[in-house]
Amino acid sequence: MLDGRNHQGKFGQDYVRVLASAAGLLVYEFDLDRDGIDLGLRFPGPLSDAASPGIEVQVKSWSTPRPSAGSWRYDGLYEDQFNKLAGDYAIPRYLFLVHVPSDRRSYADVGPDGMLLRYQGYFQSFQHEPRIAQPDGKRRRPVLVPTANVLTVRALHGLVHPRLPGLAGTA
Repeated sequence: MLDGRNHQGKFGQDYVRVLASAAGLLVYEFDLDRDGIDLGLRFPGPLSDAASPGIEVQVKSWSTPRPSAGSWRYDGLYEDQFNKLAGDYAIPRYLFLVHVPSDRRSYADVGPDGMLLRYQGYFQSFQHEPRIAQPDGKRRRPVLVPTANVLTVRALHGLVHPRLPGLAGTA
């Protein structure tokens, strides 16, 4: 069995994979985590104005969320990790923050109506944030993630491509 920290991190990534699957997106992973990206999400195939649009994400999970005026205050991002999300990239980058139960036995339940994954994921872009000039890999960079930025199928479609045809009614 995985230790608690790795189990929580794996569940956070798998939560995102399940949601991306429900959104009909491809999920890919780099062979080495050298660029601060955990997963890539891509629409399979051409659209009217783009071919295979996608995003790249860093997934963080936590069991002790701290609300702060309509946002979650996340203190688990190191400055070097922040720099790999901040600024402009050819493929947009996001922080995905997955709130999980503190008791890992509660991550999922299966009942007669289906499976329930706990709790919820959120997203935030730092595209318009300046990078830290001399990042310290041991110093944390607190970030705010709006509580309204809930990861849903519709939200994923909007992040991957704001004009995905025929998907406007998807929840």
